[in-house]
Amino acid sequence: MSFDPEKTTQLLSELRSNAPEEFQQTFIDIEDNWERKLWHQLTDVLVNFFSDPDSSPVRTVLFLRFVSSFADKINQLKFIHLALLVAPDYETDAQRLRFFKSLTKQVDKPSSQDAYVYSLVSLADVKLRLKDDEARKDLDKAEAILDTFDSVETEVHAAFYRTNARYYQAKLEFAPFYKNALLYLACIDPKTLSADEARSRAYDLSIAALVSDSIYNFGELLLHPILESLVGTEHSWLRDMLFAYNRGDLRAYNNLEANLPRARILEEHKNFLRQKISLSALTEAVFRRSPHDRAMTFETIASETQVQPQEIEILIMKALSLGLLRGSIDQVAEVAKINWVQPKVLDMKQVDNMRVRLKEWDSSVNQLGHWIEAVGKDVWAA
Repeated sequence: MSFDPEKTTQLLSELRSNAPEEFQQTFIDIEDNWERKLWHQLTDVLVNFFSDPDSSPVRTVLFLRFVSSFADKINQLKFIHLALLVAPDYETDAQRLRFFKSLTKQVDKPSSQDAYVYSLVSLADVKLRLKDDEARKDLDKAEAILDTFDSVETEVHAAFYRTNARYYQAKLEFAPFYKNALLYLACIDPKTLSADEARSRAYDLSIAALVSDSIYNFGELLLHPILESLVGTEHSWLRDMLFAYNRGDLRAYNNLEANLPRARILEEHKNFLRQKISLSALTEAVFRRSPHDRAMTFETIASETQVQPQEIEILIMKALSLGLLRGSIDQVAEVAKINWVQPKVLDMKQVDNMRVRLKEWDSSVNQLGHWIEAVGKDVWAA
C-alpha cells in the first residue's frame, strides 16, 4: 500500500484541529517527529498517546492511515504493541481477527520474529474468543519460535503465557493452566493488575490447584502475593483451604468443606478432594516423624488420615505412584516403611516443628558424643 505524504500531512492537520486542547501538543510532537523522521521518538509519543483511553476516537484511523505508512521504519515489537492498543476499538472479534491476520503476515520476517510471535499470540487470543480450534496451532507455532530465542522481551512471553493459560482453562486442563497462569504472573508486576483481575486470577488458580489430579504441591501459589487478594472477600475460604491442604490439616478442611457448593466444580470433585486431603495428611504425618521412625502401621495411618482401614493400602500406593512418598509396603505386617517425602513449602507451625526436631537431633548427637567419650577413655588416653 502506498501513502501520499501530502495526504498524511493533511490527515494530521485535520486530526489536530479536531483534537481536544489537552492533545494539541501531542499532535504537534507527532507531526514534528514525523517530518524530521525521528522514528524512535515518534513511536514513544504514539505509544503514550494510544495508551490514553481518551485517544480511542482517533486511534484506529491514526494507526491505519498514519502509522502503517512508516511501519517498516520503527521497532516491529512496538508496532504490534500499538496495534494491541488499537484492537479494542474494533466492534467485533471478527474485525479484530482480520486486523491481526493482516498484521501477522506483515511482520512475518526473519528480522522481526519476536513481533511475529507477539502478533501470532494476539491472533490466537482472538480465535479463542471465537472458539476457533486453529488457536492451538498458532500457539504451538509461537512456542516453537520462542524456544529458539536466546532472549526476548518479557511482554512477548507474558502474552504467550496469558493466552496459553486461557486456552487450557477453556479446555478444563487444570495442570497446564496452573503452570501457564503462574508463568504469566512471573512475567508481570502483580501491582499492575486491577483489584478485580487479581482476585479473578487468584480464584482461578486456587480452583485449578485443588481440582488438578497432578498438583499436590502449591508452594509457588502460596508464596505469591496475588493470593492475598482473596483475603476479606467472599472467596477467602479458598485461600484457607489451600493452606489446610499444604499442612495436611484435616480438621481445618472439615470445617471448610461446607463451602464447596459455592464453587460448582469443587462440589463435583468432592470425593477427589477428600482423597487429596487424605494424601496431604499422610505426607504431613510422615514429615512430622523422625527419619528413623517412619515405619507406620496401617492403624496409625488410618488414625492420621481418617481413611477406612480397608482403603489404607490404596492410599499409600496412590502416594507412592504420585511420587509424594518413597518406600515399601509390608502387606502381611500391615506396615508402610517410608524413606522419603516430597519437599514442600512450610508454614510457621511446620517450621517450628522442624526446629524442635533439629533440637532433638542436636541433643541426640551430643548424647552420642558423650557416650563415645565415656566408653573410649582408655583409647583416647593411649
